[in-house]
Amino acid sequence: MKLLRVGAPGEERPAVRAEDGRLLDLSQVTSDIDGAFLASGGVDRARAAVKAGELPELDPEGLRIGAPLARPGKIVCVGLNYRDHAAETGAAIPPRPVVFMKDPGTVIGPYDEVLIPRGSVKTDWEVELAVVIGQRARYLDGPEAAWDVIAGYAISHDVSEREFQLEYSSQWDLGKSCETFNPLGPWLVTADEVGDPQDLGLHLSVNGVKRQEGHTSDMIFPVGHIVSYLSQYMVLEPGDVINTGTPAGVALGLPGTPYLRPGDSVELSVDCLGAQRQTFGQA
Repeated sequence: MKLLRVGAPGEERPAVRAEDGRLLDLSQVTSDIDGAFLASGGVDRARAAVKAGELPELDPEGLRIGAPLARPGKIVCVGLNYRDHAAETGAAIPPRPVVFMKDPGTVIGPYDEVLIPRGSVKTDWEVELAVVIGQRARYLDGPEAAWDVIAGYAISHDVSEREFQLEYSSQWDLGKSCETFNPLGPWLVTADEVGDPQDLGLHLSVNGVKRQEGHTSDMIFPVGHIVSYLSQYMVLEPGDVINTGTPAGVALGLPGTPYLRPGDSVELSVDCLGAQRQTFGQA
């Protein structure tokens, strides 16, 4: 099932994208798609309402698509998690996941404008698979236990400012937490529909030029391992998001480092999870 939120910023309503492409209003089932909805069996309730034909149809004309999940409790990110990306940046393959946090307030809709920060000269792109947690997780007993706590997956654009990230601090958070730096969506696709998260292609183009063409099978640490590993050090709550890393092809690793400028457009997609498109503006 594909869950989404539609409407103006701050006024989104929950919806379902039916198999035939129609948008169905989920407001009678829940007031929002958030951690409380996921933790309380909301996905099953939504599925039952769709099957019963109880949901009114929404007219998609001119309707903004917001992030499919209301503001996450936290965004946990894994860096250098694709072998080819580690190689292009000159980094060694990490023996353990490289973990950092990203401000949840960076989340915006998949087609919203992304703002290049004031003073930025190294704003970069990163297409990623996002894991959305559906049940509380602490001290999971290995990767197999992770599947019980994953609600689904979405496309995440982990926009990064490399100077802020790598030159201004020993921590990465400064370059990851600028406003609008995490377009998410268009859908939260439930785990049962996605199937194997290690069998998804990732794609990104800038101004029509293909820059990233990767596959989740190239992850150093697969999804189950990441979720289980993180649960040993922090409690994962329903509605939390995990950004699982990006493949090669970022500006940082390309000849001439063609960082983003105002007016640039980025299109990205992940198999089974839809597509995003953003135009970049100036903060």
